[in-house]
Amino acid sequence: MHDMSSSVDLKAVKVFILDVDGVLTDGTLLAFNSGEQVRTFHIRDGYAVRHALRQGYRVAVISGREEQGVRKRLESLDVRDIYLGVDDKMKIFNNYLNTYHLETANIAYMGDDMPDLEVMRRCAVAACPADAAADVRAISNYVAQLPGGHGAVRELIEAVMKAQGTW
Repeated sequence: MHDMSSSVDLKAVKVFILDVDGVLTDGTLLAFNSGEQVRTFHIRDGYAVRHALRQGYRVAVISGREEQGVRKRLESLDVRDIYLGVDDKMKIFNNYLNTYHLETANIAYMGDDMPDLEVMRRCAVAACPADAAADVRAISNYVAQLPGGHGAVRELIEAVMKAQGTW
């Protein structure tokens, strides 16, 4: 972990909220003639997401883009709280908190770009991949060593779970 990341308290985290593009993926979009837009996910991120769910953590995904392939990948990892095609992440975030009676003190949010900033500022752990936008890195209290789509999510989940003895 980076020095700035070692000072953040990971012991209260019970919920992981993740962006997709640039976090669970490396931000690359392959645009086919059919109109389909394909992304790549890292298998170790997937393992960590499923492991966290099985250990009783909540995992939610909030993304501005709607793509069936992304939904299918997340469903295959047993993620149930999937919010795609979201214009206002703050509104979805607040609804999510209210629905499940969650506290911001228990949430780690990993984002990588401007649409994530407002929500990240509300969470106890504001996390980002190593290659996140400068403005996002500046407000993050957990900066992964790995870039988005290459294990940054795994790094965060593993750090939290190890801090709590649940890994």
